[in-house]
Amino acid sequence: MTTLKAYTDIEQSRKLAEILPLESADMSYQHFVPDLLPEGYCVSLDKAEYETDIPCWSIAALLDILECDALFKTPQGWACQTYIVSKTETTNYYDNPVDACYELISKLNKLNLL
Repeated sequence: MTTLKAYTDIEQSRKLAEILPLESADMSYQHFVPDLLPEGYCVSLDKAEYETDIPCWSIAALLDILECDALFKTPQGWACQTYIVSKTETTNYYDNPVDACYELISKLNKLNLL
């Protein structure tokens, strides 16, 4: 059974930080964390410092940004779909919804539709 991601990974987060307003992130990867937490631990964005922390996005934040028309799971995997300017944009299939939403944001950004 595949484990679902709760939020974007560090690589995805860095890319989205170049595309999206940082205020749209609802989590952050902490560069400096207490000894009890592993490096790269993702925490809520209560007091993130954008100069040192990497913003990251939960599935809820990604769906809010996309105003997604459909997030669905098929036997092939998760996919995300939206309708923009009377055209449908759909992602490939992924093991989890975070990756599907990430792909749709990247795709819309390349098409200058975001």
